Amino acid sequence: GDSSVALQAQEEIVEMKDVFSVKLKRRRFAGQKKGGTLLGITIFKCLNKEENKLTDCAIHLNNLSEDHCQSWFRHLKEILNGFQNRPKSLKVFVNPSSHKREATHVYYEKVAPLFKLADIKTDVTVTEYEGHALSVLKECELQAFDGVVCVGGDGSVSEVAHGLLLRAQIDAGKDTEYVSKPVRAPVPLGVIPAGSTNILAHTLYGIKHAVTAALHIVMGHVQAVDVCTFSTPSKLLRFGFSAMFGFGARTLALAEKHRWMPSSQRKDFAFIKALADLKPEECELSFLPLQIPQEDTHEKDRITLLYLGSKDQWQKIQGHFLNVSIMAIPCLCSMAPRGLAPNTRLNNGSMALIVVQNTSRTEFIKHLKRYTSVENQFNFPFVETYTVQEVKVQPRLKSGPDGKENMCLNAASAEGNYPWNIDGDLMKEASEIHVRVHPQLIDLYGVNTDDLESSQATCNCI
Repeated sequence: GDSSVALQAQEEIVEMKDVFSVKLKRRRFAGQKKGGTLLGITIFKCLNKEENKLTDCAIHLNNLSEDHCQSWFRHLKEILNGFQNRPKSLKVFVNPSSHKREATHVYYEKVAPLFKLADIKTDVTVTEYEGHALSVLKECELQAFDGVVCVGGDGSVSEVAHGLLLRAQIDAGKDTEYVSKPVRAPVPLGVIPAGSTNILAHTLYGIKHAVTAALHIVMGHVQAVDVCTFSTPSKLLRFGFSAMFGFGARTLALAEKHRWMPSSQRKDFAFIKALADLKPEECELSFLPLQIPQEDTHEKDRITLLYLGSKDQWQKIQGHFLNVSIMAIPCLCSMAPRGLAPNTRLNNGSMALIVVQNTSRTEFIKHLKRYTSVENQFNFPFVETYTVQEVKVQPRLKSGPDGKENMCLNAASAEGNYPWNIDGDLMKEASEIHVRVHPQLIDLYGVNTDDLESSQATCNCI
């Protein structure tokens, strides 16, 4: 233009890979929805504002020529349409009960406007009960969507991920009762954090920030992620990313019993109560250590040496354990900035098995406190870590005076059902649980937040 300001301004370069929308800019009067005086075009760019956080910004290009603006608009739209992974249509699930019942507000105030700006069509289901998303996914026309988005906490995301993978098995004609070699999810899953811990969102984005999550979806940043199957000897229970047996599961079971309490109070109460009633679980753990292809041994000498001679051989540990964690992803959250399982990755085909043996309450609390710091939380004589492909957990029912006391303390044990915390969802099972990891079974919208520091932490843990 002829503005003197424009002549003095510094030149700026915008890469089209950072642009997610372009619009014709018009001046309209109040109430006017169409037409208006053409002012130019506006480019909407994804900006990396600070560490891990994304935001959007608008760049206004002034030009009063209708022909020039239409020509540039068409050309820029063609370029944007050429980016392969960017979704054009999304199925959205909103859990209105998550955390402080903020999911609906988060979606409609922060996420939906960005989807609209990027010309993404959405079909929204506000879930009304547990399992609602699962039932919808079994019936809906998934081929009509480029991706599925869940707005909620870890439990909601886990349900949607399970539904997507279950639907994939059904469409492939696979038996869903027992799944040994599952097929991949047909479309990517987007995670908008609106829960209390948001472990999966933290692991994907390095931050709990709805706009960052939405922009990763809009920009089509896709990350392949490992998924576990949790099965009894006779049936598939769940697809998921992580599980806890023992303290982590009993804490969740207590929290679920006190749903009438506010979320933060309920979790604090359950944590303190579980610590006060701290009891070990007697069980047998069988696991298959990570098998490394021969050609990769020069890159992973430490792991190879650790498991030398153990290929195809199941190992067993039997005893009294305060907590058992099985995690296919690092499980980052605000309370554990290094992750609950920093010695694994999003897509390396392995699980972290973390076993906390029976110890005093004081020592156990010291171990828990380490998660909030940069210190190694596994550097205790009663904590053992393994890198595995499969795990079997077989609880042992107690007998005698100690067994009666334990049964009185927990009705679930009295019924022969032991609580499991699978991705923040409570499950109760009496029999052996078999956990397998399946490499890169689902695509999630996000980026791999692994860094060199985390890799070094992995070596230290091993």
